[in-house]
Amino acid sequence: MLLEVEDLTVDYGGIRAVDGVSFALDQGAVLAVLGANGAGKSSLLHALLGVSEGTVGGRIRFKGEDIRGRRPDEIVTRGIAMSPEGRRLFADLTVAENLAIGGFRRRDRAAMRRDREEILDLFPRLRERLNQSAGTLSGGEQQMVAVGRALMAAPDLLLLDEPTLGLAPLFIEEIMALIAEIRGRGITIVVVEQNAKKALARADFAHVMERGRIVLSGSAAEMGAREDIVSAYLGMH
Repeated sequence: MLLEVEDLTVDYGGIRAVDGVSFALDQGAVLAVLGANGAGKSSLLHALLGVSEGTVGGRIRFKGEDIRGRRPDEIVTRGIAMSPEGRRLFADLTVAENLAIGGFRRRDRAAMRRDREEILDLFPRLRERLNQSAGTLSGGEQQMVAVGRALMAAPDLLLLDEPTLGLAPLFIEEIMALIAEIRGRGITIVVVEQNAKKALARADFAHVMERGRIVLSGSAAEMGAREDIVSAYLGMH
């Protein structure tokens, strides 16, 4: 088992954002984490990467090792990377420089160059914009840089936090289609996404969160086919 989460909690002062979450994930799987705003989805991802500003309890085992309490850079080195909500690029740096930052913990420069070429094959638009400042790109192109930067860390587990938020429909389709391509490279994915239908169409499994708890889990295909579930828990028809 690649990732095992047991009774995970995240507290911000007197507010419990994640409340007793437990799940496991095999290598190569895609998990969609769904729910309304404030359900605790992003807090869950932040805890997995070690960047939570809250107090984290419970256990997070990655590749058999308990990583709760580890520094974020140590967790990245062990094989977890994130494309964060809002992209958070270095706007004044070029696309090439933003991508290079993703591999800051790596020492094998030849492997980094090879991975960058694969990422540019995955995002051909970025090859044309390598020397362009990231802040001048469109929202969809910036999202591609954010995902590419995370992939430059050579992760075994990729966390995608709201990858289509604020994007035009064309870019939404492109970004969501990339999930299958990334998964085809053997990378496990946890995606937090407001667009439940599109996320369920590309995931193997799904958890629905409400008030910090997982209230529903199952096959993504089965959950996506049930309009009562999508309507009741996600507010979509």
